[in-house]
Amino acid sequence: MAKKPKKAPAAEGEEGSAEAPKSKKKLIIIAAAVLLLGGGGGGFMFMKSRAAHADAHGEHAGEKVDPKAQAVFLDMRDMMVNLSPDPGATKANVLKLRVALELKDAKVESTVKPLMPRVEDAFQTYLREIRASDLAGSAGLYRLREELLRRVNIALHPAKAEAVLFKDVIVQ
Repeated sequence: MAKKPKKAPAAEGEEGSAEAPKSKKKLIIIAAAVLLLGGGGGGFMFMKSRAAHADAHGEHAGEKVDPKAQAVFLDMRDMMVNLSPDPGATKANVLKLRVALELKDAKVESTVKPLMPRVEDAFQTYLREIRASDLAGSAGLYRLREELLRRVNIALHPAKAEAVLFKDVIVQ
């Protein structure tokens, strides 16, 4: 087998091979610049639209919050309730519960205070039906919080509580 002779013009091959990495390098730099400018422009447009949205709703970063419009926490009386017995259990458990209601502002508090007996009644009737096993773990307390909030808002309608906050939860 005969070997094929190498082509003599070595200068042409060197120019072609040196030119290919330079063109790839230029292409990568141009693509990075386009991405950088596109990302910067998109970020600018996003922030501009966000600022316009905040202006439309009267929200400003430097705006001072009215202290009267801050959340108010209304403590409820301590409650001690007999829970329904678990299946197979002979003795019912007792739940001691201390909660606070988070309200939007002081105006709502003045509306809610006269309705507290209605809220306590809604709590008592619900809590007597649950079992100690229903309160097991953080998921049980989360479900209890959501159910109590739902019942509070039904009892307070048209006023609304923002959250039910647990202070003490003791099951014996």
